[in-house]
Amino acid sequence: MASDLMTLAILVVLQAVLGFDNLLYISIESKRVEEDKQAMVRRVGLVLAIALRIVLLFVVIKAIDSFQKPFFEFHLTGILEGAFNVHSFIVLLGGGFILYTALKEISHMLVVDDIASSGGEKKRSLQSAIFWIVIMNLVFSFDSILSAIALTKVFWVMAAAILISGVMMIYLADRVAEFLKKNRMYEVLGLFILLIVGVMLLSEGGHLAHLKIAGYAIEPMAKSTFYFVIGIMVIIDIVQGRYHRKLMAQADAERDDSCAVPEESNAPA
Repeated sequence: MASDLMTLAILVVLQAVLGFDNLLYISIESKRVEEDKQAMVRRVGLVLAIALRIVLLFVVIKAIDSFQKPFFEFHLTGILEGAFNVHSFIVLLGGGFILYTALKEISHMLVVDDIASSGGEKKRSLQSAIFWIVIMNLVFSFDSILSAIALTKVFWVMAAAILISGVMMIYLADRVAEFLKKNRMYEVLGLFILLIVGVMLLSEGGHLAHLKIAGYAIEPMAKSTFYFVIGIMVIIDIVQGRYHRKLMAQADAERDDSCAVPEESNAPA
C-alpha cells in the first residue's frame, strides 16, 4: 500500500510536469469563443478529457501491443523510410496540428489591425472548442499514460493520478488564461513555446515511427532539452522586457529635456 501511494505521488508530479504544454494550448484554444464562455469551455473540455483519459488508459492496458505494432510501412532506402504504429501516428498528427495552430496564431498576431482582438481570425463554436481541447488533451496524455504503465500495473493508482492531475489542470487552466489575458506581452512567448511543443511532438512521433530522411534517423527532443529551451526563452523575454522599459524611460527623459531647453532659452534676462 505504501509503495502504491509513493507511485501515485510520482505519477501526479509527472502528469503535472507533462501537462504544462497542454495548459498553454487550452488557454489559446479557449480564447476562440466568446469571453464570457471561455472558463466554461476550459472546465467542460478538461472534465470530458479526464473521463476519456481513464477510458484510454483502460484501452491501452488491454491492447498495448496493438498500439506498438506497425500498421503501415514504407522503405525507400536512402530517401524516406518509416514504420507507423497507432502511437506514432497520433503523436505525429498532434504535433503537426500544434505546429499549425502556433504558426497560424503568430501570423495572425503580425497582420491583425486590432491587437485587442483575441482568438484568431474567427470565433469557434462552444462544441468545436471543447472538441479540440478534448482531442489535444488525449494526444498530450499518451506519454503520461505509457509512463504510468511502466511504473505500475495497479489500475486504481493510474486512474487516481489522472483524476488528481485533472483537477489540478482545471484549477491552473483558468489562472494561466487569466495571466495571459492580463499580460498580453507574454502571448508571443506562449505561442513560441507552443511552436516548440509541436516540433517536440513531431520529433517524438518521427522517432516512434523509425522515420529516416535521406538516411538520417529522426531523433526525439529530450524533455530536459525542451524545458531548458523554455527556461532560456523565459529569461530572454524577462531581460528584453526590462531593457525595453529602460530604453523607453530614457527616451522619455531625453524628450522632456529637449522640450525644456527652448523654454529656458526664451526666458527674459
